[in-house]
Amino acid sequence: MPERRGTDTPPRPYGRASRERFVLSRRYAAGSGGVKGLLITVLGDYVRPARQPAPTSAFIDALGRLGIAEPACRQALIRASADGWLTSRRDGRYTWWRLNPGFERFLDLGAHRILGFTGTQPDWDRRWLLVLARMPESNRTGRHALHTRLGWAGFGRPAPGVWVSTHTDRVKEAELILRETGAYEHAQIFLSEYLGGAELPNLVRAAWDLDQIERSYEDFIAGFTRPPSADPIVRFTQLVHAWRRLPLIDPALPGELLPDRWSGARAARLFQRQHARWEPAATREWSRISRQPA
Repeated sequence: MPERRGTDTPPRPYGRASRERFVLSRRYAAGSGGVKGLLITVLGDYVRPARQPAPTSAFIDALGRLGIAEPACRQALIRASADGWLTSRRDGRYTWWRLNPGFERFLDLGAHRILGFTGTQPDWDRRWLLVLARMPESNRTGRHALHTRLGWAGFGRPAPGVWVSTHTDRVKEAELILRETGAYEHAQIFLSEYLGGAELPNLVRAAWDLDQIERSYEDFIAGFTRPPSADPIVRFTQLVHAWRRLPLIDPALPGELLPDRWSGARAARLFQRQHARWEPAATREWSRISRQPA
């Protein structure tokens, strides 16, 4: 299929995107936002593991199967390039898209988290990571960034300015978030233990909306225990696209802090099973549609 538009873009480590834009763009990379989100899912599922550029026609084909019209697909590619996540190369009538090295590493880290996520924390030494951090009411942008980033890192907020996590190995991540959101100079980080007082389930319920997380897992289970699409690209992309947001909203708490019959572990087993079952055929189909056009 001849290309109607596209421009050569010289390779750059991060394109026009700064490191901050990579860090603060996890909502986009999580695959939860429309055409752009689906494009990122396709990039992470197929282009990243292939380590090869792909033609525009492959994206139009794959996203078209998912209900995305050709003009919207082309626009998403152009915007991703403008964000510095892709570089483009013209070859006759065709445009080929390659991941920028920085964004490729970003997707590698995301894939590691997504594929390794089990919905619970297997080992817990009963210590808590405690962060005291508040932003002025006048700094709405900073407050939003702080709350969003700490939430993505698995921290819950049982009280204003108080953030807790059972993952004590995330000290460096907490420090990075505090520094990048401008909160570090007025924050404190502690390792602590629960000694007594109100029961821990009360703290957990105050810090995280477990009911909403549970509903998200139940929706995932219901969606992927039904007969899947016969199209390998559709069923595999929909699976990963639906799953990839769950590690961002679930703090992966220890089993002893979770409600009975918690559905997160069941959903994780379903994802791992379907992922292993559907990935080979989807990869073969992507290889077919993304090969050098005749």
